[in-house]
Amino acid sequence: MKGQYGNMMKQVQKMQADMARVEQELTETNIEASAGGGAVKAVVTGKQQIVEIKIDPSVVDPEDVEILEDMVVAAVSEALRQSQELAQSKLAAVTGPLAGGLGGLGLPGF
Repeated sequence: MKGQYGNMMKQVQKMQADMARVEQELTETNIEASAGGGAVKAVVTGKQQIVEIKIDPSVVDPEDVEILEDMVVAAVSEALRQSQELAQSKLAAVTGPLAGGLGGLGLPGF
């Protein structure tokens, strides 16, 4: 039993270290998405923080602001979607043993 507990603690510590590493990677990773054929670009981190919006001046039409607004929303939405997908895949790689419940940790009775 003592050996199982020690092994479980090592697994938990490794997972914590891996989670911290992945969190840092996500903070440092930028995802870019665009809309309107590249007229509007949005950049977000792997932690879903918007870090930049770029708008091509040629698409700024004071008579039709709605199109620009729609392109900004589309670019930001796509960048956030990609960021969430990246975060889920990286975190799933770390928490894989937990995906099947606590039984993946080798705990008796789970």
